[in-house]
Amino acid sequence: MTRMPHPRTRAVHHGIRRSQYGEMAEALFLTQGFVYDTAAQAEGRFTSVGPDEFIYARYGNPTSRMFEDRIADLEGTEDAFATASGMAAVNGALMAMTRPGDRVVAARQLFGSCLYVLDILRRFGVEVVLVDGTDAAQWQAAVTPGTRAVFFESVSNPTLEVMDIAAISAIAHAAGALVVVDNVFATPVFSRAVEQGADVVIYSTTKHVDGGGRCLGGVICGTRQFVREVAEPYLKHTGGAISPFNAWIMLNGLASMDLRVRAMADSAALVADALADAGVRVIFPGRADHPQHALAMAQMGTGGTMIAFDLGSKQAAFAALDRLALISISNNLGDAKSIATHPATTTHQRLSPEDQAALGITPGLVRLSVGLEHPDDLIADLRQALGN
Repeated sequence: MTRMPHPRTRAVHHGIRRSQYGEMAEALFLTQGFVYDTAAQAEGRFTSVGPDEFIYARYGNPTSRMFEDRIADLEGTEDAFATASGMAAVNGALMAMTRPGDRVVAARQLFGSCLYVLDILRRFGVEVVLVDGTDAAQWQAAVTPGTRAVFFESVSNPTLEVMDIAAISAIAHAAGALVVVDNVFATPVFSRAVEQGADVVIYSTTKHVDGGGRCLGGVICGTRQFVREVAEPYLKHTGGAISPFNAWIMLNGLASMDLRVRAMADSAALVADALADAGVRVIFPGRADHPQHALAMAQMGTGGTMIAFDLGSKQAAFAALDRLALISISNNLGDAKSIATHPATTTHQRLSPEDQAALGITPGLVRLSVGLEHPDDLIADLRQALGN
């Protein structure tokens, strides 16, 4: 083809490696190791690995490589390294690039496990500074010359604050810092993070890429130099690589991701409006009353698949959750099935009440991941759970 195919097409075809059998589906190379024709070939492989040469599944695998090639193409990066989970990707990217004495500036609006990784960096002598990710002045003051990296979620979990990737990237690059973005809520479908200045983009592929709640996975997308010379050595020696089977699941998830995520985002907009019409305080970037609505539309073109709403108290939140009949109570997101979560007692429970309050995680806050059910059914379930 002479023109660049649509991302939906590339999500089906890009990066395929076929064996001598010419299989139609992507092959699952369920193997730990690889055989060499000669001892000299084995010696050469350990000295210099070619693009389609493999040593050990912890270092790489043909199925994993297909997934890495395909998601890097969708994200617009030179390369990618697939990891065992989203948190393995966060940990791998940040640990691989830092050393004692480095400075990392991060948004305080982060998932609890991301904050834990930053605590680990502190233990190893990395200076970590937290700022309000929506306040450009705080970024400007904190990102001093010599800062190694900035790190933030493009849309925060669970309060759905939207960070200005382009503005933060400009501040970071002026100081010589790398921009590391956890982009899971934006999804690869709506992402323009690289275009907007991100250097490293991280996903928990457990979420929208798999889309069926089947297995764990993550990915680090970036320049070939960063992926292969910085991230890969750390990950392959510390065991953070994805399993071939999980990579195969993710690879097949990419084929339907565009259709699924767009349908979920369309439904989320309808559900958010219905909740607001019922008198509930709703946080959804797709609504005009969201503080960063204009930024969300410019950055992603959508409100996304996630909604947060506040029912005023833990007791009210628990009562509504317990009355749900269709929507599941769980702590995952991005699934084909809609999922409701109470962050204060689950995903962010390790934070003190003061830290939760600083992040806007109130006792009545519920995070809703909108799935593929018909929006009318989701709205009906929420209305009966709320007693409307």
